[in-house]
Amino acid sequence: MGKALAYMLKLWKGLTRFLDYPRIPLDNNAAERALRGVVVGRKNHYDSKSKRGTEVAAIFYTLFETSKLSGVDPRAYVTLAAKRAISEHGTVTLPSDLT
Repeated sequence: MGKALAYMLKLWKGLTRFLDYPRIPLDNNAAERALRGVVVGRKNHYDSKSKRGTEVAAIFYTLFETSKLSGVDPRAYVTLAAKRAISEHGTVTLPSDLT
């Protein structure tokens, strides 16, 4: 119990930060909802025999979720990012490039 209390006291400033900044949410429901699609997709990839295939899936999930959080159509964003990556190797396309 003493170790748990010492650990909590060490992190106390971060745990009470929301008291000074009311815009900080008290829960992480938004993050949980954002990851829901990724978790469902991950279950579909459990039997994947290819490490590379799983890495590519992770990249695409990241692109889709980033575009959703930025308020950009995921299909349009991934299409533009792929076209730019093919035509100009090493080009980084951000969701803000569509707005």
